[in-house]
Amino acid sequence: MSGSDEQVIIDDIVGKLGVAIQRRYGRTASVENVTIATLGASNRTLLFDLVEGTQRRRLVLRQETVKSEFSPFISTADQYRILGVVYSHDLPVPEPIFELEPTDGLDNGFVVACVEGETLPKTLLTDPTLEKARNRFAAQSGEILARLHAIDPAEVGFLESTSDSVDPLAAQVARYEGYGNCFPGIEVGIRWLENNRPAPSQRKFIHGEYRNGNVILGPDGIRAVLDWECAHIGSAMEEFGWLCMRSWRYGNIDQPVAGFGPRSELYSAYEANGGETVDEEAVRWWEIFATLRWAVINMMQIDGHMSGVRRSLPFACCGRNISMVEYDMLMAIKGNYK
Repeated sequence: MSGSDEQVIIDDIVGKLGVAIQRRYGRTASVENVTIATLGASNRTLLFDLVEGTQRRRLVLRQETVKSEFSPFISTADQYRILGVVYSHDLPVPEPIFELEPTDGLDNGFVVACVEGETLPKTLLTDPTLEKARNRFAAQSGEILARLHAIDPAEVGFLESTSDSVDPLAAQVARYEGYGNCFPGIEVGIRWLENNRPAPSQRKFIHGEYRNGNVILGPDGIRAVLDWECAHIGSAMEEFGWLCMRSWRYGNIDQPVAGFGPRSELYSAYEANGGETVDEEAVRWWEIFATLRWAVINMMQIDGHMSGVRRSLPFACCGRNISMVEYDMLMAIKGNYK
């Protein structure tokens, strides 16, 4: 898709969004100061001001843009329902404002309040103004995840039927095979995962993609947890495996918790805030599982680029990422990564 084609799409979205706003807030309401977030691999993020007379509020429109029968992401409708549940438990997420309806003509999506802060991973790890937030990240993440996992899964019971809730390994293998790829290292990893499954554990409501890049940080710490499209019911240890995967350390490989800090701070804070005792062997299995899952997501992105559904240099680079993740998987299995 060319830049001009994308602009036509954005202009159409903004026009329809303006009508949707007026339908909810009155004929005098308007949409101004529209910007498109530069990051985001799976969803469109459009920031805008809702203007009502002299009042102005910064909001965010989120829309699914990747359409695939093998997509690992839940619908935007379910994401909005999840935000409502999590927000009601006073966890740090953007306030849900409204969900789009068919009459809005925008296919899918929802609007939430804008939370100011930084999300760019390398900036989070290097910006001097975020030093205090970096020092708090591992422990604060442990607290947030403990509070999230304390939510009764029945409150998000609609997630029980998703493939990731039923059998996450089988779900990833099905997606891998669906894209028709064959990577020897990944094949070895799949066999290892199948032969070394951890014992079943208590099922929790989990975020599924909690990591560096999916949180908003301010100088004092984590302001909001974003990107709930992978939420499901599963093992709490899966959360730690994903968070500590080597890819999310962004070069700070000696700091396993997303490049910010040691596992001990994460685990201690999680347990101190009511979380279950961390099973480090299970976390290792889930961390190796995370490399499979991340490889499959990269397959989805390169497939979108090659098919022409959504062409871009970042998605093209996802093709190369697969071999890098394949290497990480083998090294993790061998025990070379901490």
